[in-house]
Amino acid sequence: MNITGARKAVYTAEAYVSGKSMDDVKKEYNLTKVIKLGSNENPYSPFPNAIKAMTEELSAIGIYPEINFIKLRETLGKKFNLTSEYIGLGHGAGGVLETISRLFIESGDEVIVPTQSYRLYREISKIMGGVVREVSLDENYTISVENIIKTINAKTKIVWLCNPNNPTGTIIKKEDIDSILDVLPESGWLVLDEAYVEFSNTCEVPDVVKYIKNNKHLLSVRTFSKYYGLAGARLGYVIAAPNVINGFDTVSEPFNANRIALAGGIQCLTSDKENVEKASKLLIEERERVSNELEKLNCEVTKSHSNFIFYKVPCDGEELGTYMLKRGVIVRPCSGWGYSNHIRVTVGMREEMDEFLKVTKDGLEALKD
Repeated sequence: MNITGARKAVYTAEAYVSGKSMDDVKKEYNLTKVIKLGSNENPYSPFPNAIKAMTEELSAIGIYPEINFIKLRETLGKKFNLTSEYIGLGHGAGGVLETISRLFIESGDEVIVPTQSYRLYREISKIMGGVVREVSLDENYTISVENIIKTINAKTKIVWLCNPNNPTGTIIKKEDIDSILDVLPESGWLVLDEAYVEFSNTCEVPDVVKYIKNNKHLLSVRTFSKYYGLAGARLGYVIAAPNVINGFDTVSEPFNANRIALAGGIQCLTSDKENVEKASKLLIEERERVSNELEKLNCEVTKSHSNFIFYKVPCDGEELGTYMLKRGVIVRPCSGWGYSNHIRVTVGMREEMDEFLKVTKDGLEALKD
């Protein structure tokens, strides 16, 4: 890549690589049916009231949405017992994360990123001229708070953490958050990407709102893509102190959420709340069932707190992933994170997961040494 006049940081960053699409797999392997379990999407979406509101909003597509998004911000505020001043919006969690990097990172600032986690943190930091310090997960595939604390220094501006972590599905707890906040420099911030937190037991994950109300240097980034099933609508948000949100809005692009997504988001939080909760309950039950079935196939399953399962297979993960593609099942081999014998699978509907288990069993048999 050679672009006249491009910033040097562009050449150090890597483009985001998404999972394979259903159309790509159908075309590549001449298939008529494909089950997509590689991108952690919600199989029960879209929810009825959300899709109705989004469809109705099409008639106003020629008009900009309200610039302060007050309706959705107030609805989210009520959910967390906060005022709307604590909420900022963006184009998906990715857009929110990128805006946060613009708000805080200056050239030469250091950021800390777990190596085996969501890769976007690393790339958006590089683009802003940040120096990325990577730390490995521990032997239990959990973010190593000990390694993070050892890496924090006076130059640390952001610690990016995914909780639950993607791709491993593990969590860090309140005492871990406390330990990190205690050693951050005065200008440092902890950014928690909680894209999957709604699939976790609320007793096991920290209540970030308490930290934010107490003026701790913490931001929580969330999304409507997973739990609420609006991945294609691209709608995310950040919870932070009002002065931080003011800065966030200042460096955001104007109208950084579209009116169709806004309409769907409001319904997911209100009239579709029961539908969303029912779908989540089904996914969590299926997650536990499939985890047990994978263990019967001699796979080592890491306890998941998300809508996906991370597991070790007794063969090469890429080879098994390719075998499954040919059979019409998309999963996510984890060699890109350094786990050559691991796969991440999205939890789908029961019939989808039954087919996944069947193809997995056949693949493991076919790839025996």
